[in-house]
Order: sequence, then C-alpha cells, then structure tokens
Amino acid sequence: MKIAASVFAVVAAAMALACATPAMAQPSCERPERLRFSFVPQGSDEEQQAAMDPLLDALRSQLKIPVEMVVPSSYGSVIEGLIAGAIDVARLGPASYVTARKGDAKITPFASMEQQEPNFAPGGASAVYYSLLVTRQQGPYDSIASLRGKVLALADPDSTSGALIPRHIFARQNGLRLASYFSRVGYSGNHEQSALAVLNRNADAAFVASTNLSRMITEGRLKKRDLRVLWRSAPIPFDPFVYRGQLCADIRNKIRAVFLDNKSPQVRATLRNLHATRFVPARDADYKIIRDLP
Repeated sequence: MKIAASVFAVVAAAMALACATPAMAQPSCERPERLRFSFVPQGSDEEQQAAMDPLLDALRSQLKIPVEMVVPSSYGSVIEGLIAGAIDVARLGPASYVTARKGDAKITPFASMEQQEPNFAPGGASAVYYSLLVTRQQGPYDSIASLRGKVLALADPDSTSGALIPRHIFARQNGLRLASYFSRVGYSGNHEQSALAVLNRNADAAFVASTNLSRMITEGRLKKRDLRVLWRSAPIPFDPFVYRGQLCADIRNKIRAVFLDNKSPQVRATLRNLHATRFVPARDADYKIIRDLP
C-alpha cells in the first residue's frame, strides 16, 4: 500500500501524539508499524515517487510492514519530519543532511548513488556532482562581472549546490555577497525550476546541480547548447539516503541491505529510474566538506 501524505500533516500528528502520551520510560529502540519515506524536492514529485516505487516494494517485502511515501513541501519540511520522528528514511541533499544531523545526531547516512552524468563528468558516471552557475547561451552574459545587478535564481535555502555553495564558496572566491551583487536573489523551489527560469527569461542566471541539468538534457527538456556555464564548483559528495538512528538495529540493517543489493531487480529498476548506476555505502565523514563550510 502506498500513501502520499503532507509532511506537515504527519509532523503535526506525531507532535500531537507525543503531547497526548503520558510520560513513561522510552524504549531502547523503535519498531514502527509502518515505515515513512520522503525526499527533498529536486524536480517533479510524481517522478521521484515513481522512481522509488520498486525499491519501496523491496523494503515492504523485507520489513513485512507497510512503507509509505510522504510527499514533501520543501527541504525544510523533510528535515523537520526526520527530527520530529514523522519520517523514518529520506533522501537528502548534502547540506540538508548536515542541517538535519545538527538537529538529531542519530540521523545516519547509509547509502548514496553513483549517477549517470553524460554531460558534465568524465566517463559518464560519477559519485560526485557540481554546482554550476548558468546563463542563457544566446544571452548577453558571458562572465561573472557581466551579471552584476542582474537577477539570480537559487533552488532552496537548504540546497547544497543551489544555495549553500553559492553563498559561501562562490561568494568567497569572487569577493562578493550575493544579496548586494545581484539586484534580486529569489528561490525557485528546485533545480529544474531554476534552469527553466533562466531559459524563460525570469532570471538572468541560476545555480543548479550538474546532475539535475544533465538529466534535463538527457530527457530532451533542454539542449546543452541552450545554457552557458560561467562557474563550476569543486566536486560535491552526492545525496545521502539516511535513516533515523532510533530505529532498531535489525530494521536499519535490513533497510541498508535492501539499498545496497545492486543485483536486486527492484533496486536495478529504481537505479534506472534515477539515472544511476549503483548505490554505494555512505557515512557521516563523507560530508565533512559540507560541515566545514563557514
């Protein structure tokens, strides 16, 4: 059974239950009656749900409990859901993982992906990606200096490549502050919307993840020659899949084993849907580069 629910509604219900329950000794670990999975917005929610469906079926089979898809409203809603215990497993961005870990040190990364990257990575597959500053290829902007006083699109305040890297790494390297360098800085909601804002002339430039842009090119929604890349970040570790550490160890081990069984037909189907080649183990230390940002 698959149930799509608002993250905010699930969080509210969890908090209400906590307030209504008399104080008592907490169990050493949690065995939920159903597992709730969510993801940070990266494009179409429907596409992300469909991509994960085969793998969630594998989880249902192994865990012998219902697994629900919780539809997010923002990066922050997924973080809040994990911390509140309303979400058990999630796909986060690197920066949103670091934020979530600050709120609950038991939130643990267990898997990431090696993703097909035919447009911006040598070899066509990579376990890292890049933050790209893009403008229209046919537009008047051919340098960072030419963008002074123009309109910039970011993805989400908790996006790694769509906000954190631009505000810290890009700004420091170029000796500027985004808010004062550009006439307006707005949030589109996700990387695909940022790229489309540039193409539709609603923004002069945008910071987008190379993987999202590559997928749009592969799917024919834009051409590589439509956009000009003016800046590229250093490699960024790819999105972690995380679970709440309060889950009992045998549940966490089964979840991890399902994800890392790259020979499973259901896992292979999800990997194809995600344009990925395989799941790989992940650990907290992999995201030190993000945590060390000022």
